[in-house]
Amino acid sequence: MSLPNPFNTLQTFAGGKKFYSLPALEQAGFNVSRLPVSIRLVLEAVLRNCDGKRVLESNIKELASWQPNAARTAEIPFVVARIVLQDFTGVPLLVDLAAMRSAVAKMGKNPKIIEPLVPVDLVVDHSVQVDFAGAADSMQKNLDLEFSRNRERYQFLKWGMQAFDTFKVVPPGIGIVHQVNLEYLAKGVLNAGDVYYPDTLVGTDSHTTMINGIGIVGWGVGGIEAEAGMLGQPVYFLTPDVVGVHLTGALKEGVTATDLALTVTQLMRKTKVVGKFVEFFGPGAAALPVVDRATIANMAPEYGATMGFFPIDAECSNYLRATGRSEKDVATYEAYYQAQGLWGIPQAGQIDYSQVVELDLGTVVPSVAGPKRPQDRIELQNLQREFFKAVSRPVTENGFGKTRAEFAKSVKVETTAKKKATVGTGSVLIAAITSCTNTSNPSVMLAAGLLAKKAVEKGLKVNPAVKASLAPGSRVVTDYLKKTGLQPYLNKLRFNTVGYGCTTCIGNSGPLDAAIEDAVVKNDLVTASVLSGNRNFEARVHQNIKSNFLMSPPLVVAFALAGRVDIDLSCEPLGKDKDGAPVYLADIWPSLQEVRDAMQSALKPEVFRKLYKDFAAQNPKWNEIPASVGNVYEFDSQSTYIQEPPFFTNFSMSPGTIAEIKGARALGIFGDSVTTDHISPAGAIKKSSPAGKFLLENGVAFEDFNSYGSRRGNDRIMTRGTFANVRIKNLMLGGEEGGNTLGPDGQKTSIYDASMAYQKQGTPLIVIAGQEYGTGSSRDWAAKGTNLLGVKVVVAQSFERIHRSNLVGMGVLPLQFKEGTTAQTLKLDGTETYDVVGLSPAVKPQQDLTLRITRKDGSVQDVAVTCRIDTPIEIDYYQHGGILPYVLRQIVSKN
Repeated sequence: MSLPNPFNTLQTFAGGKKFYSLPALEQAGFNVSRLPVSIRLVLEAVLRNCDGKRVLESNIKELASWQPNAARTAEIPFVVARIVLQDFTGVPLLVDLAAMRSAVAKMGKNPKIIEPLVPVDLVVDHSVQVDFAGAADSMQKNLDLEFSRNRERYQFLKWGMQAFDTFKVVPPGIGIVHQVNLEYLAKGVLNAGDVYYPDTLVGTDSHTTMINGIGIVGWGVGGIEAEAGMLGQPVYFLTPDVVGVHLTGALKEGVTATDLALTVTQLMRKTKVVGKFVEFFGPGAAALPVVDRATIANMAPEYGATMGFFPIDAECSNYLRATGRSEKDVATYEAYYQAQGLWGIPQAGQIDYSQVVELDLGTVVPSVAGPKRPQDRIELQNLQREFFKAVSRPVTENGFGKTRAEFAKSVKVETTAKKKATVGTGSVLIAAITSCTNTSNPSVMLAAGLLAKKAVEKGLKVNPAVKASLAPGSRVVTDYLKKTGLQPYLNKLRFNTVGYGCTTCIGNSGPLDAAIEDAVVKNDLVTASVLSGNRNFEARVHQNIKSNFLMSPPLVVAFALAGRVDIDLSCEPLGKDKDGAPVYLADIWPSLQEVRDAMQSALKPEVFRKLYKDFAAQNPKWNEIPASVGNVYEFDSQSTYIQEPPFFTNFSMSPGTIAEIKGARALGIFGDSVTTDHISPAGAIKKSSPAGKFLLENGVAFEDFNSYGSRRGNDRIMTRGTFANVRIKNLMLGGEEGGNTLGPDGQKTSIYDASMAYQKQGTPLIVIAGQEYGTGSSRDWAAKGTNLLGVKVVVAQSFERIHRSNLVGMGVLPLQFKEGTTAQTLKLDGTETYDVVGLSPAVKPQQDLTLRITRKDGSVQDVAVTCRIDTPIEIDYYQHGGILPYVLRQIVSKN
């Protein structure tokens, strides 16, 4: 063993190009060729970055000796090649970097020591809202509004571009981060000098996994972890299990890649792949084009996996060529992976997996998912029955708790456009072709256009109550919809392009027609949205639309035509043609051959090269925005968008100590499936909320509130919005909806006001939750807000991977109840005080601690809990009060 050539693995390929050879590592005595491909790609990064400090020889040996079913105790230090951000998560990350530079400058050091050490690309895609829809000028109006609302944020991003050498921005109006990553940012192979290595990354959006569809290792992390990665820290994670999914057969006529993605999501949830790698192999995987693979990989967060990975083969080369990468780069790409022994989709028996799951693609049927979770797949023909059941199911069982009389409710309204509509339970009010999941896939986008064409030709119209929108993931989509002549038909059905960004799927659906929203709220109707997205959690799409269904783009168009979800499209008509005859879905559904014919004009290399060439020229509004200059950002104390966060206030070079937590009070007791959408502020800001009141007090008019996402650079707004979701149910208030709790005086108050009162008293706070706490997007503010509310401990029955990691990264202690123990079995009501006993500087990862509960009557109960600080480095993070103080102390001590 000698550095920098561990195990004599630094070899050459393709005429002298250098690389760290996995076959050479096999010759050194490790059975590398039986390892899952995803593990081998991580192993290459460990091998190449072995420096005896960040990455040790023992790390190589541990990962190269990976066993399918061994105990998972080894921690992998994964140094990624690049980092990708979207603006909602990227702006607060840049704010933190600016705050670190301020802290360094105050210490009399050079602020330039805070600098990303790997390339960082930020794509502005989360700021566009669908304020205008259904008209030819919708996109321009939305873009104008976006720039006026977000000018201050965009100025700040421009400051970041000039302040940091490795920080680049793809401006608004270009595309969705994951599609831009797939079509443009991804290189497949990178090089530093004459050493070549795989393209790997982490991103501050959980759907970063979409890149797994082209054989690139990458997944979503919180902004907190991404910052550490930018500043030279490896991404640490426990050696994972790898579940192999053996795909056979082929999709049948009438079945889309979306149906397959929803089927895989449900199957993988049942397989329990949370925190595991999922790797697809077999003849079915090899036959899928990259765009279909990417659709499945995109949904990995929904099935709980760290990755949904497809290995590298000729399909990947075909995609790189088709999307405008140079022939020279593709040749290097192929030569590299062939030299590494990583070329081709593995077949059955070639790889050792922790578990193998079978899926025959021929068994996949048309499907949707909802009404509240992406893993709740419903066969299309069963939607009417399942919606009926959901409406009458108790709220505690993921239903809406209504009586059957709900279906008799209907209200006649006249829209602001003077259109008459009837709205009732089951009415579709939003139909959105949006989100990275599907807009990157020409097969489903063209299918939507073909279905629209047939519908228009038959004289069908979209129900007047429906707000229809099309938000392509990149300008390439617009190009091929125009070239195929399909865009005019989508426009006829009001699916006009509203912008290029992640709109409805993240809550940027914009307002409903005022008359329609009034009818929904006054009559408490269970209405629906249909969207081609990946997220449909409660109150995410729109605060007053209770049921939300994920589906393919052509089905979105179909349900917009039907105007309701309580319908069986397999046998009920969508509407009537010009002659009054019924039209069924089967009458207008495009055949596979029709889609294939249209695909001929979809992926043209020259189009990709042209549209990804000069962003500034495509977006003159971006050029008009001025930028401040300098290495240290001058924060404006009056700004309601960008504020210096308090994470480095009174910063010192000495870390804290780990000690028992005593006398904590409950800020909230929650049930199962509390998502980061419930915790982290997202979507619209209500006037009556603590954040809304704060904005009004600071002179911001209600119409200028913008969204929580756009104000993520201001901790004053975000802390007030944490746990403020209108649908969160605090069991301390009997499960009542809304972000309220009991304050120190025992009276009902907002969670924010209770937190402030407790912090004034110096009382630490605890949050108690059920299963799957923190599922949802990789929202760093779910952890940051928790920290700033004074929460020291979160105890849950189980945690989502990213959120657990982010809590530790913000110095919040995650504890897990033992199997069978819940807030309900312990009969907790929030009047108790809590101590965490056994917590000391000697704490070990995943050791048992004691949660001591002292009840109102003075009785005491000790409950065993597992400390979910999972890895040794996380002990350090926790002691330092989080990743950022830890990294800052490391950097300053070296300079």
